[in-house]
Formats: sequence, C-alpha cells, structure tokens
Amino acid sequence: MAIGEFQPHETVRYCPKCGMVVHDQELRQLIPEGANFGYDVIVHIGTLLFLHSRDYLEIQQDMRDRNIYISTSEIGVLAKKFVLYLSMLQQSIRSQLNGLLQFHGGYILHIDGTCDGGSPHLISVLDGITEIVLDNIKLTSENAEDLIPFLQHIRYCYGEPIALVSDMGKGITGAIATVFPDIPAFICHFHFLKSVGKGLMEQDQVIIRSKLRKAKIRYKLKQVKVRLEHHITVSESLLATTLSKGLSGDRCELSCSLEAMPFIAAYMLVVWILDASSTCDGFGFPFDQPYLALYHRIREAFLTIQQLVPVKLRGEWKDNRCYGWVTSCLKDVMGDKALAVAAKRLTEKTKVFALLRQAMRITLPEQKKGLTDTGEVPVHMKTIQKEVNRFCVNLSHQYPHNVEYQKLIGKIHAKGTQLFADPISVESAAGTILIQPQRTNNLLETFFRSLKRSYMKRNGFSAMGRALKTMLQETPLAMNLKNEQYMKLLLKPGQTLAEKFAQIHIEEIRQCYKEKTLDSCDLYPKLKTIIRLADLPSFMISFMKRIAS
Repeated sequence: MAIGEFQPHETVRYCPKCGMVVHDQELRQLIPEGANFGYDVIVHIGTLLFLHSRDYLEIQQDMRDRNIYISTSEIGVLAKKFVLYLSMLQQSIRSQLNGLLQFHGGYILHIDGTCDGGSPHLISVLDGITEIVLDNIKLTSENAEDLIPFLQHIRYCYGEPIALVSDMGKGITGAIATVFPDIPAFICHFHFLKSVGKGLMEQDQVIIRSKLRKAKIRYKLKQVKVRLEHHITVSESLLATTLSKGLSGDRCELSCSLEAMPFIAAYMLVVWILDASSTCDGFGFPFDQPYLALYHRIREAFLTIQQLVPVKLRGEWKDNRCYGWVTSCLKDVMGDKALAVAAKRLTEKTKVFALLRQAMRITLPEQKKGLTDTGEVPVHMKTIQKEVNRFCVNLSHQYPHNVEYQKLIGKIHAKGTQLFADPISVESAAGTILIQPQRTNNLLETFFRSLKRSYMKRNGFSAMGRALKTMLQETPLAMNLKNEQYMKLLLKPGQTLAEKFAQIHIEEIRQCYKEKTLDSCDLYPKLKTIIRLADLPSFMISFMKRIAS
C-alpha cells in the first residue's frame, strides 16, 4: 500500500549439505508466497467492502489512486480470502475468546438468519454482552434438523449460554429447545412486534395494495405531473421561495401569473401524493404503512381540490381545468367502497398497534432510529411488562367482541415469559453481576443490511439471492473488526491485521478457498442451457450412441 506496484528481487540461500532453502523473511511478511498483492492490500479491500460498504468500482479507483492496478474480479477473490483469514484467526484465538466470555459471566446467544427467495439461509450467532460474532453457517433451509448440529457445535466451543434471544421462527425455536432445553430463551421484541403486526394488518394491507396497483394510481399521477409541468414556467427555486413565504404566513409577491397558480397548486398536490412514503420511519411493514399513507393523501388531496375548484383567481372557470385532470385520476380510488372500508379498518389497527409499540418502548417514530433501534431505554423490564399488560386490559375492554384484537392479546399472553426477562444473576471475574438480555437481534440485522446495501451498489438491484449463494458463510465475522474487545484479543499492541495474516500459511488459505468456492460455483452457462432441455434424457441416449458408433 505504501509503495504501489513494484518488482521484488529475492536472493534465495541454499545449503548443499543439508538441503535447507532459506527465503527472505521480510518479503514473506509483506506478500503471500506466489501472490501478486500484499497482505495490507487484502486488509484494505476487506475493510472497504465489509465495513464501509464500498462497491468494487469504488475500491478499484481507490487502489488506482494508490498506484495499485487491480481488476474487479481480483477484488472479489481477495475479499473472500480476507474473510478466510479472519475465520482462521478466530479459530486460533478461540480459547482466549472463551476466556473473555467467561470473564463477563458467560454469553447470551443471539441467533438470526437472512435469505432472499430461494437462496441459502445465512445463519449467524452473536454474544449479546460483548457483541462478538461467534460463528456462522449456510443452510438450505432454516429447519430444526439442520440447525441442531450447528447449535451443538456452538455449545461444544463456548459452553452453555446464560440465555438465548431469537426470532419466532419455528426452526430456530425448535432447535434451541432441543439443544438448550434448560436455558432461558427470549424472543426478539422487534421480531415479535413484526409478527403480531403482520397477523393483525396484513389482510387489509393486501386489499389496499392490490386495489391501488390495479387502479395504476402512481402511473396516472406521474402522467398528470408531466402534463402540469408543461404549464409551469417558473423555476423551482422561485416557486420554493414563493411557497415558503406563504408557509410562514408572510405577504408575498407572486413569481408567476395568476393564470399559472391553479397549475402550481395542482402540481404541488400531485407531488405531495407521490411523496407519501416519506411519512414512513424506515422500519418496514407493519410498522410503516406506505399504501395506507398513499390512500390517505389521495383522499385528502381529492377533498382539497373540491374546495379549490370554486376559487377563481381571474374569474374564469377555464383556469381551473387542471383540477379536473387530477380528480379524473383519483375518482376510481375515491369511488371504491371496499378500499375505503379496508383503509378505515387498517387505520384503526395502526393506532392500536402504535399503542403496543409505545408500551413495549421500541420502534417508536419519534426516536428516528429506524432499523438501528436496539430497544435500549432507561426503563426496567418489569415496567415495560406492566405497560403491555395494561394495554391488553384496555384493548380487551374497548373491543370485547373483536376477534382479531383478542387473538393479538392471546399472542402477547402466550409469549409473555419469553418477552420479558428478569436480569440474570451470574458470577464473573468482578463478582456477582446482573445481566439484562438485549431486547433485539438488531446487531446482526444491521450487518445483514449493510451486506445487502453493498451488493445493491455493486449490481444495481436489490435481489440478494445470488450473493448469498456465492458468499462465504464466515462473512459476518468482519463485523467483529469494529469491536474493541475483540481486536485486543486478536492483535498485540502495535500489531496490524496484515502482520497477523502473514502468520497464516498461504497454502491453508488457498486450500480452504478452493473447498469453499467449489460448492458455490455456478454451472458453466452453456452447460446450464443443456441441463434445462426438456428432452435431456433422449438427448443423452442419442449422444452416447453417436460416441459409441
């Protein structure tokens, strides 16, 4: 990294009596034997990719600025080798890592996974106290039979955890019950809310989504937006200035003619409708309701236009003809009674769900944390439990005959012991301490999202399936590089990660890389075409007969 590209010349010493060959040790500390890129280049690429979400082209340009020229495919190879180096280093410090966990009184095992469509499931486990990723595995499915051996391996390496935190997946909960039957198992509050919220609101949300899509409301509004733009000659900056003065209540001079003002009003309403998703807080459904927000804005804009139509700035009705363009787009949505009923039901359920979120003190809109919310609040867990119980009592009294709300209450009561954990008393090096398990799996969720964001930047689309097929299962270990306690275990004072990589023989990495990539490689494109022939068996018969003749 400090030099750029250079051509080394090495003097190799050989003893004819004993046959000993002595290589230059300084060169071996810089570059793996038979390789073209130094250890520090591998570390730099891995850090940019996994910790800073830089894509291959950005990394390639960064390397060019340092006088190092490398292809994007080679960047991908070195990134995988970076992960393999980390994996081997973690294996080498497993006893020290175990000692760190015991120093803190044990570990709280957080387990979570991610997948996309038909891709493999990438499962990771993390200690909730030190926030260190302990291990990872890729499985074809998240069922208990596949997870049990993995959890047994975790128990063998790190012992029994003092508690477990997971989502509500049947596979994970079943495997936990089998491998750790006597260990307190808690449910991630975020995943619990997501599950009960979907159960409560998904049916109405599907109705609203399908009807809005069938009406092609966004497409129609975008067409009207373009049509209105042709009639607005004022620049956006002048328009923004004029509207800002109006927003503040100041008297303002118009930057355009009275004739254009209805077009501007209609244009602003259309843009406002299309911007409905901005009301969401970044949690995703069911916490965010983008389709319901879109419907509410359509309804409000429609009623607003009804009030604007009688306002004739120049006394001529034709000036207001643009309002008709907008209402013609919205009339199908406004005339759909089933859509209105579903929206009314979902609006009520959203308010009820917001009360539950408030009681559980998580995913609150005013916190503005989005999916990075870990649920850390200066409130005792018993206080949260009392507020949730009060929510259930009030909801039961207010809607005694509502089946959906009664089901919601039943789910809360059924999972009560797994949701609200008392602090756990453990013996540590500092004596007896109380440990409160974290309420969410968001540490792993955050890393999975950063991986997805990096992949989207590289490829330009959000599908993660192919990445998960080719990704090494050890990839989440890169998250540990942000952990100060972990880095103290991994590196001696003044030591760099590149120097640590140099202690691992390159042949171990190459062999491991070969084994890992052999299973994940895709079929050659032409071979894939042949595999997908409908009459492949008959083709193989005729092919073999031709060879035999």
